[in-house]
Amino acid sequence: MMDWLSSLGPVGSFLRWVIICIEVIIVFNLMILVHEWGHFLAARWRGLYVDRFQIWFGKPIWKKTVNGVQYGLGCIPAGGFVSLPQMAPMESIEGTVQTEEPLPPISAMDKIIVAFAGPLFSFMLAAFFALMVHFVGKPQSMGHTTTTIGYVAKESPAAKAGLKAGDKILSIDGNPILRFSGMVDSVQWAVVAGESELLQVEVDRPGTGKLTLPVDPTAWDLPAAKEEAKDSPWWRKPVDFLFKRPPLKDIGIMGAQSPMVGSIQENSPAADAGLKPNDLITKLDGIELLSGIQIGDYMQANPDKPSFVLTVKRGKEELEIPITPRVPDTLAIAAAKAKEEKAAAPAATAATTAEAKSGDEEAPSRKMGIVWDLQGERGTAYPGVGEQLIEALKTMRNTLGAVFSSKSDIGLSHLSGPAGIFRVYYNLFERADGWQLVLWFSVILNVNLAVLNMLPFPVLDGGHITMALAEMVRGKPAQSRLLEYVQAGCALMLFGFMIWVTLKDLGDVGGGGGSGKVPNNWLPKAERLATP
Repeated sequence: MMDWLSSLGPVGSFLRWVIICIEVIIVFNLMILVHEWGHFLAARWRGLYVDRFQIWFGKPIWKKTVNGVQYGLGCIPAGGFVSLPQMAPMESIEGTVQTEEPLPPISAMDKIIVAFAGPLFSFMLAAFFALMVHFVGKPQSMGHTTTTIGYVAKESPAAKAGLKAGDKILSIDGNPILRFSGMVDSVQWAVVAGESELLQVEVDRPGTGKLTLPVDPTAWDLPAAKEEAKDSPWWRKPVDFLFKRPPLKDIGIMGAQSPMVGSIQENSPAADAGLKPNDLITKLDGIELLSGIQIGDYMQANPDKPSFVLTVKRGKEELEIPITPRVPDTLAIAAAKAKEEKAAAPAATAATTAEAKSGDEEAPSRKMGIVWDLQGERGTAYPGVGEQLIEALKTMRNTLGAVFSSKSDIGLSHLSGPAGIFRVYYNLFERADGWQLVLWFSVILNVNLAVLNMLPFPVLDGGHITMALAEMVRGKPAQSRLLEYVQAGCALMLFGFMIWVTLKDLGDVGGGGGSGKVPNNWLPKAERLATP
């Protein structure tokens, strides 16, 4: 249906955007609803007075009172609450509560049960999503599950350390590696969260055996980036401070993944050769491919070779397809015209000529006209419920451990708020198999919601439990006025933090690199031949 809507032009694209946004809002608010429903049911069970049940914060844009409880939807799209005045005072977030008669105090155990019910229901929802994933499956690409290096960037720390495409990574700093991406036992996480100055990367190299290579993640040589930062305007630093996340460690490697055709540009060499979407290109001139970037490097290294032979896996067939790449037609025409104009221009002085040469742009390179499927060849895994929940808990443990570690480069500014979560869900729903990935991501997110709410921070459920335990030890609750000030101060801190990470989330959107559409610079054969 989504592809059909996209084919309808701007109106269809807008409707597609609206539908995806509605889907994201439904899933996002389901998690808030279930969490708060846990508090609500526990409060009813323990006989507490329930004043309001509200999704989102702020002044209600919709409300209705049923059986003495006001149900509402707030104007600030983040979180939600059940107003329970017999718990710790929360007027700073939930507003004042007025009752006809003073409410009786409740026991510390009642407070603990009601506070714990929210995270419990979030965890139960995670288990429900995990059960669904177990039955419908989770799509995953080779680039995620492999431990083999598919590409090593030139002049990168990995290249300088001697890592090569085809190396199978066994461990990093003694931590076993089971996959390339992700936050548990992966290459990506071991590099990003590594705390040592030199990462000890153990690999199994074909024909050589096991090697341990020290990699310095800071050994990048990027003089252009340094010059750009040096010449940036005065306002760039404060803007970057607000919207840009600090860079994470990267050693310049990608996981092995045979390049898969996502789409073919019209009138391109790939179209002339007969390539089709979902073709898996396994070899180029008999050389096994571990990454699509290898194709560009190979063509650049063989500029005088007019054509190449692609080994293509199409379904159960294996085909040998010759292809003759060329400079995209419109770019070639523009380059030729620029060359003619330059040749016709009056002779310049030596200084001017040198200056012009230094500003010359590189000549356009040959292309095939293939838009790659970045996910590559995909399979489907059916992980068990327990396996998914344990991995989600490990993800949360790794995240919190890295954030609070003094040796880690990962900080609070790398976390995301509602805007970032919304963006992840939106990107997943855009994919054809996105609904399966939405279920899987919802497992992780609900476990995160449960764990974070159990942290012993006032305003959070863990803070209520901590105060209730202190009340049990002391034999009496804390002073109401003092508790109110503490709750208000922590609420301000929490909202400030939410604003901070939201700015970072918005910065991620701004740095997304445009629409992602690849321009088609190819002309039909007749126009191409008629063009001088």
